[in-house]
Amino acid sequence: MKFNRILVWFRNDLRIRDNETLSRAIQSGIQVIPVYCFDPRMYANTSLGFPKTGAIRAKFILESITDLRTSLQKIGGDIIILQGKPEVEIPRLAEQVMADAIFFSKEITSEERSVDKSLEKTAFSMGIACESFWQSTLYHLDDFPFPIKQTPEVFTQFRKEVEKQSKIRATFSEIKEIKFPQSELKSLLGEVPKLSHLGLEEPKSDVQSWLEMKGGESSALGRLRSYFWEKDLLKVYKETRNGMIGMDYSSKFSPWLALGCISPRTIYEEVKKYERERKKNDSTYWLIFELIWRDYFRFIAKKHGDKIFDIEGIKHQKDSWRRDKAQFERWVEGMTGVPFVDANMRELKETGFMSNRGRQNVASFLVNDLGIDWTWGATYFESQLIDYDVCSNWGNWMYVGGVGNDPRENRYFNILRQANNYDKKGEFVRLWIPELEEIKGFDIHQPWELSTSQLRALKIQLGHTYPQPIIKIPKLEKSY
Repeated sequence: MKFNRILVWFRNDLRIRDNETLSRAIQSGIQVIPVYCFDPRMYANTSLGFPKTGAIRAKFILESITDLRTSLQKIGGDIIILQGKPEVEIPRLAEQVMADAIFFSKEITSEERSVDKSLEKTAFSMGIACESFWQSTLYHLDDFPFPIKQTPEVFTQFRKEVEKQSKIRATFSEIKEIKFPQSELKSLLGEVPKLSHLGLEEPKSDVQSWLEMKGGESSALGRLRSYFWEKDLLKVYKETRNGMIGMDYSSKFSPWLALGCISPRTIYEEVKKYERERKKNDSTYWLIFELIWRDYFRFIAKKHGDKIFDIEGIKHQKDSWRRDKAQFERWVEGMTGVPFVDANMRELKETGFMSNRGRQNVASFLVNDLGIDWTWGATYFESQLIDYDVCSNWGNWMYVGGVGNDPRENRYFNILRQANNYDKKGEFVRLWIPELEEIKGFDIHQPWELSTSQLRALKIQLGHTYPQPIIKIPKLEKSY
């Protein structure tokens, strides 16, 4: 054994299965002490006035840490809960418990890397070693066919090169035991905080019941088992993934992937098992394809650094965005008067989730129809999304803003055409905008096309019971 005691700092790797940081610590240390630190900076308000981490996402984080503690206890361990700046609190704890090393997962973006550097500097001054491990992606950084600075800007080229020239590493062996100094550290364990301790209010309990997502590795593995094996849905994933209502139109793995409650390699290995035992087709590959998209945004973020957060993006486009807070607020609240946009924004606010199709449409509306600063939209999504992933979120918003990697110059979504393609009967809008639910069929997407008498008969008054559209929406062109 190299070390007597190793602190394992959990971050966005809230799992035991296929966790290299934890596995290496168990191999390298006589005793292992897991720790999680709640950083107050992650729960402070942004310049736009909403919390950096909203209540629904925070609740998912708390559930995930509680589940991690239970899993560690089952193999003889536990986890110490700290609150404060990790670069201060974790070296202090290491010194207090006489740990001679701190192990943690590598992060990509600047806020996290700044914390890492400060932590390592403090630990070094105390004579405490630090080791970090790359484990957030399907393909390992060290196995790439090109230097990070030569990462292809276009996804298709990136995908083809990594698929052809790189191999996906096997998952780590199951951890069955952890040597944790239980009696000595009992008084230091601490409790998982409540939302109120983080300055947040409990989310409303009357959200749509179909969204069955609870934080933690146990729930992630349960979803994997349910989606693949019990419901046998992987074989139709490609055909259903653009759905908008229900738990099963897509895999819904993203919230657990974002916090590392499950690793992309675990999902990959399960896909391969499914292909061997059940079926191999375009849908089974397409789930792997989506995992590669996730990798792509992470490596683009590593390549370009803070440029992914800049208003000019990685294309250095001139800033010509509007900053109309009143219109932005109407977008946030789902009160733009455009039902397809509003339904999606209300779903996000109530559940912390939105379909991929919805995200593309509301982002395009904010950026292309309203001309509002794309970074405002990215910041709001960071606060609200239960599956917020810094690289995917900002990478996708750069795409829509026309300042990212998209080879197309204009990623514009015609809202009514999209509604016609993905919610033709208006069922999704009817679910989230009850004030319009009496309008039958596709007309619910364009209530302004109904006459005043038709609306009056349905007890709808635009501008009163539901807003007038914030902009003029062109009629849907019919094709024959």
